[in-house]
Amino acid sequence: MRILVVTPVFPPDIGGHATAIPPLARELCLRGHQVTVLTVSDRTDHDDARYPFAVVRLARFLPRMLRWLRTIKLVRRLGSRADVLLVYGLALESVVANALLRRPLVMKVVGDLAWERSVLLGWVHDTFAAFQQRRYGARVEALRRLRAWWIRRADHVIVHSQWMAGWVVRWGVPASRLTVIPNGVEPPEALAPFTSVPAANPLSTPVTLVTAARLTSWKGIAELIGAVAGMPDLGLVVVGDGPDRARLEQVARDLDAADRVFFAGRKSREETLGIMAACDIFALNSTWEGMPHAVLDALVLGMPLIATAVGGVPEVVTDGESGLLIPPSDPDALRMALERLIASPSERAHLAAGARGAAERFTVSRVADATEALLRSAAAGR
Repeated sequence: MRILVVTPVFPPDIGGHATAIPPLARELCLRGHQVTVLTVSDRTDHDDARYPFAVVRLARFLPRMLRWLRTIKLVRRLGSRADVLLVYGLALESVVANALLRRPLVMKVVGDLAWERSVLLGWVHDTFAAFQQRRYGARVEALRRLRAWWIRRADHVIVHSQWMAGWVVRWGVPASRLTVIPNGVEPPEALAPFTSVPAANPLSTPVTLVTAARLTSWKGIAELIGAVAGMPDLGLVVVGDGPDRARLEQVARDLDAADRVFFAGRKSREETLGIMAACDIFALNSTWEGMPHAVLDALVLGMPLIATAVGGVPEVVTDGESGLLIPPSDPDALRMALERLIASPSERAHLAAGARGAAERFTVSRVADATEALLRSAAAGR
């Protein structure tokens, strides 16, 4: 098959799609398929010759309307030579371009762009679940209708969890056009070059906690800082950047924990893996998640982890076996889970072993098997 992958992020960008697409595209190429990746990028002169597939980059910081039109033009041009489109983002542009192309279009849906944009713009302050069940003003409702429209235009939709499938059905996509394919992660041997010599730990506390996330309100990082402030033997490394960074740095200062909270900033995935490998416990304290790649990476690295039981996380982490699950927005549960792991190296070792075993269910090879089958079916059925 000739496959056009459309994505808003790609290395050196960070994020779920930037993590997932390169190994999947590489695996599809190994199986004899011809893959082209279309993405937007801060720079268009990256060395992409190391990939066994073509990468076409469009400048991210073009004026919005010009970038939108150029994206549509590129999807049409590249898609005219493809048997199927696999769309991870730039969904509206892809759907508009495909109105003329009429190629089979498979869309990956990992969250609700209408909710994320509404929260980031300050239009709403509700949780993901509450947002799905309430009515809002005209601009939010227009954004929700637009999101539902472009998703329903896909021939088939991939979601990463049964939890996400339930919401997409509510947006008007028939269950018969949905397939659950969990996110995948590379095996330990593929990550070894980045983790065999861990990064230098910037903190000197007896135990170091690490989290890797975009610094937004729903990631619960202020609660992590609050927990660290009350535990003098615990330090926190925060990998990532985002609109909440200045506020979170101030929270650390206000709680007199600035010397035990290190903001590493935005790092490549390879750098992030090295930092994680140098720490003792991984935590993700979000109020909502899809199926976070950071948790999958922690499993592969064999890290004892604490995560909130939100979204697709309980479909990845088994409480007490491959990690500890806690309720969201519950500082007491977070503190007790941290105290439990700090006090018991044997439990940390038990969870680390369980994490490695759990990671075997989410290999890139298995994801490629399911994705390849679905793309073949879509290409044949159009």
